[in-house]
Amino acid sequence: MSGDLHTEVERRLTSTEQRYTDGRRALVDVLVDAGRPLTIPEVLERSPGVPQSSAYRNLTVLVDAGAARRVNGSDEHGRFELAEDLTGHHHHAICMTCSTVIDIHGAPRLERALEAAAAAAGSELGFAVSGHTIDLLGTCRDCLESVGP
Repeated sequence: MSGDLHTEVERRLTSTEQRYTDGRRALVDVLVDAGRPLTIPEVLERSPGVPQSSAYRNLTVLVDAGAARRVNGSDEHGRFELAEDLTGHHHHAICMTCSTVIDIHGAPRLERALEAAAAAAGSELGFAVSGHTIDLLGTCRDCLESVGP
């Protein structure tokens, strides 16, 4: 785990008058190691001994500080990941069968095309575009394999 990441998360928490506790540090490590957005049950599964109420509370503090963000899937469960400016710009593929959310890191050519399309749409609306996200909806590999040919 990069010390720079932890230093930045601590800075963000301090700016909101919060401390970077061992529990919050552990949650950041879980989110980094996952490589995709996690539901609270998935966070708890990867963080034995962390009470559910603490996980909710600490993830909310991380979100409020701008160190993490909530990602919606195709079900009622919110998912959490580190803020994009800490981990790099990416998009999501959402399985409509099992609700798994997978990170997708775009190719530079794709990103340039998306930025141009967003700028054109913003221009037509008189809207200053500051970023974009794309969610691809479909069926993940595991769900496709479970159905068979």
